[in-house]
Amino acid sequence: MNKMKEIRIEKITLNVGVGEAGDKLEKAILLLSTLTKRKPLQNVSKKRIPTWGVRPGLAIGAKVTLRGKEAEELLKKLLSAVDNKLKITSFDKEGNFSFGVPEYIDIPEVEYIVEVGIIGLEVAVTLIRPGFRIKNRKYKTKKIPKKHRITKEEAIKYMESNFNLKIGEEE
Repeated sequence: MNKMKEIRIEKITLNVGVGEAGDKLEKAILLLSTLTKRKPLQNVSKKRIPTWGVRPGLAIGAKVTLRGKEAEELLKKLLSAVDNKLKITSFDKEGNFSFGVPEYIDIPEVEYIVEVGIIGLEVAVTLIRPGFRIKNRKYKTKKIPKKHRITKEEAIKYMESNFNLKIGEEE
């Protein structure tokens, strides 16, 4: 196989959106820091939504990004929390995918945290190939050619072979 066609995980982003600052946000930050042993960032709103009580600059969620081996190990645990099954609609046309974990206590090796209670989280996984750096570099930024992009089918095949993922049908 061509070495430049090998797919790998660039990053995993864990996100908990609570919609308001205060106690719920502190619980979300505690959960993410316990799961990943890293300090989460706070998501700040950019728009004003009066019916929800959201104004610009208000912290409404928390997220943390993992890369490398640490990300792969956590992804295996997170996938086992959803029984290694994802819907085909979880994948986008660029090959990235995301899924939700309804309750963090479903994740293996994670104990119930009394201060947090029961919270779910979202997981977003970004896949890349060698050469994807050209779209993010500072000098001579270019688009990734169509033949080098990761398709939905290639991403599904990669996840099935490397992570024993099963793709379920829509219910």
